[in-house]
Amino acid sequence: MKERSSAQVTLHVWYALFMREAMARMSGDRFGWTWMLLEPVAHIMLMIAVREFMGRIRFIPGADFIPYLIVGLMGFFIFRDAATRSMSAINANSGLFAYRQLHPVDTVVVRAALEGVLKTIVFMLLVLGAAFVGLNILPVDPLGVMVAWITLWLLGLGFGLVFSIAVTLVQESEKIIRMMMFPLYFLSGVIIPVQLMPYSVQQVLIYNPILHAVESMRYAFFPAYRSIHGIELVYPMALSLSMILLGLMLQIRLKTKLMAR
Repeated sequence: MKERSSAQVTLHVWYALFMREAMARMSGDRFGWTWMLLEPVAHIMLMIAVREFMGRIRFIPGADFIPYLIVGLMGFFIFRDAATRSMSAINANSGLFAYRQLHPVDTVVVRAALEGVLKTIVFMLLVLGAAFVGLNILPVDPLGVMVAWITLWLLGLGFGLVFSIAVTLVQESEKIIRMMMFPLYFLSGVIIPVQLMPYSVQQVLIYNPILHAVESMRYAFFPAYRSIHGIELVYPMALSLSMILLGLMLQIRLKTKLMAR
């Protein structure tokens, strides 16, 4: 039998782990695939209902409200799920570390990759469904959408790599991290347009990398859309790469402790 290279071994491990995670995700409960599509739809319906009571966000310059909301929600969801679901990957797969080919970092990367694939499928279905019913949601810059989408996923992967260490070593930290996602949901321009907020609040939110990526994706969807000054994709790109590098360094440094938990 021909000896496999290190790269081939890694790819085979990732493939096997990806299929295992996918089967567990799809068959873990009765809803499975259904809930992945119903969750964003439920958020959209709820926000449409809220809009009827909040006239200030009823009209958004340069974009229709529902397409604006779909882009923002799915942009935040891919970051959130890549970060929060991958942070528990090491604990969930601890029994597999008996195989010397598998390392803790593999479980985090594969679970984040699975979330990226699933959220991409759901996003495409929502966009096509919205376009089918007559909403103006097809992007004018598909390449720009892809770059912003991948940036949000990389940002989630970077935080997931770091969070997974904290959750594995101190399990109580998982609750704190999940609680942090709730205010972040409102501070990332997902629901309330950031340009309608007071200037002093805008100057604080501009440090949120998710806001930059979400607004950049909206630029690529809606040609007439205008956000606040200072939005750029370079900032979340640089931060995502920095977080991935930090996470990989910590994974290597603490590998023994992570496998022993």
